[in-house]
Amino acid sequence: MLTTGIRGRASCPVTAQNTAAAVGSGALEVFATPVLAALVEEAAWKSVQPGLEPGCGTVGTALRLNHTAATPVGGTVIAECELVEIDRRRLVFRFTVRDGAGPVADGEHERFIVRSESFLAKARARSQA
Repeated sequence: MLTTGIRGRASCPVTAQNTAAAVGSGALEVFATPVLAALVEEAAWKSVQPGLEPGCGTVGTALRLNHTAATPVGGTVIAECELVEIDRRRLVFRFTVRDGAGPVADGEHERFIVRSESFLAKARARSQA
């Protein structure tokens, strides 16, 4: 069962492979914003997955992300989230991201609970359209 207040955490070392230069989101050797977004999503979905009914999962539907500081190669980035709102199948998380020097990002992330098989069936149908 899901309740507000559930917290999640995910961390990632910054390597040459997850910099802006490597993933195409810029030319600098710093932690890439798209990778930061994926880290936030990981913290969120893993935090609620144990409370979902069997056969269900969550999908990200919105992300408001303020990336305010750069983390160089060699650092570690930690995303922490809290489930702050449940509206039927809609879940809203607030998150913060930090590295060894302090805050890196914050924002809000929205996910929806889906029945995995029917969701995948709809996705497959799109590829055949």
